[in-house]
Amino acid sequence: MQNVELKMQNGRKKQFVAGNHMNAQSDTHRKTIGYILWIFGFTGSHRFYYGKPMTGTIYFFTLGLLGIGWLIDLFLIPAMDREADLRFSAGPIDYSIAWMLLTFLGLLGIHRMYMNKWFTGILYLLTGGLLGFGYLYDFWTLNDQITILNRSR
Repeated sequence: MQNVELKMQNGRKKQFVAGNHMNAQSDTHRKTIGYILWIFGFTGSHRFYYGKPMTGTIYFFTLGLLGIGWLIDLFLIPAMDREADLRFSAGPIDYSIAWMLLTFLGLLGIHRMYMNKWFTGILYLLTGGLLGFGYLYDFWTLNDQITILNRSR
């Protein structure tokens, strides 16, 4: 049997098996943030947060499927959280911080500066998130942008 040891690193559990490093549980997304965004769920924000941009867009244009899908999602958030934790990679850039910055300060590019994308962050600041189109693009792609950056470090 291999030697298995769990350690806490930056608030995340890590598993070391015979010298190999692998995630025991990579808590990339938090349920509390998901529920906070669910309050604004008729806009689809919680679905964007959990990496579901297609249904997030549908929720945005239909006001959470006329409120019915929004209410159902109250019970689906734990499953969406587990799926996002398995799909995305943990690392130095925290998904929850980046999403909160995008949601509330996205037009100013603060989330891009947080991810060390200083040029586009300043460009967003000067152009209102490239007139809002860059802001919308980031709602669709932020999880993947963070995963790429976290894997490269």
